[in-house]
Amino acid sequence: MTGTSLRRGATTFTFVAPALLGIALFFVYPLISAIYFSFTQFDLLSVPRWVGLENYRRMGGDPFLLQAVRNTLWMVVVFVPIRILGAIGLSMLLVQLKKGAGFFRTIFYLPALVPPVAATIAFVYLLKPGTGPVNHVLEMVGIDGPLWFNSPAWAKPSLVLLGLWGIGDLMIIFLAAVLGVPESLYEAASLDGANAWHKFRSITLPTIRPVILFAAVTGVIYTLQYFDQAAVAGSIASGQATVGAGISQSFGYPEGSTFTYPLWLYTVGFRYSALGYANALAIVLFLVALSVTVILLRRARAFSGEES
Repeated sequence: MTGTSLRRGATTFTFVAPALLGIALFFVYPLISAIYFSFTQFDLLSVPRWVGLENYRRMGGDPFLLQAVRNTLWMVVVFVPIRILGAIGLSMLLVQLKKGAGFFRTIFYLPALVPPVAATIAFVYLLKPGTGPVNHVLEMVGIDGPLWFNSPAWAKPSLVLLGLWGIGDLMIIFLAAVLGVPESLYEAASLDGANAWHKFRSITLPTIRPVILFAAVTGVIYTLQYFDQAAVAGSIASGQATVGAGISQSFGYPEGSTFTYPLWLYTVGFRYSALGYANALAIVLFLVALSVTVILLRRARAFSGEES
């Protein structure tokens, strides 16, 4: 290797070294540590004791884990598609607006800027049975409003409504994708007699498929880590919210319907100090998110006809 090549290699390494150091410190090392501690009994106060696969075997008989998995899968199957469809619908609506498009873009996007905790608290009080304004409005039109966050059947749908209210961030991404569709394709379709639905199905959807894939992958990863809104909603709706105590006694209220996988992981680690088991739960969550991402990417390639 010549001196020039060595200098170029050293220069390149100098530029990428900070990024590599950050990846090593904040991703590789924590991941390796989590894998190691998942095979131990560990509580931060004593020396980790190697227990092999005991933490992973424990998952099979954990009733709280099974409930958390069911709730999380429900959120993935229902929340992610509804959020994507809502964002696409809003973006298509904004494209069709001739006047005031900028104003409505701002209105639809603003809720996405509200911090998740503040938004959840506001939603719980808006939907509060008996005193919330939403049920009062429904009563005025002759509809008996549900119990929302206080009902096991309506708690998760209420979280979906909260997610739809803050859909502005995803809407902006889809809006950029829809505006990027070549107008010439629509003009050619119009000459062939295509209506609005045909144009959407045959032109818009195939063109924005990469954005749909991005939204699906990031949506699944986000929902698998669904924590803040579920924790705050359960605590506030139960009337027993804690401030500064770290862990609310009402996680999952009502009747465990909002008890998600990350909530159980957090509870195991910081309420019961079973950090070895918590690390095992974290590793499983990481592997599930990675597997779902790979499956979605491979399925997208299959549908697009690309070589794998």
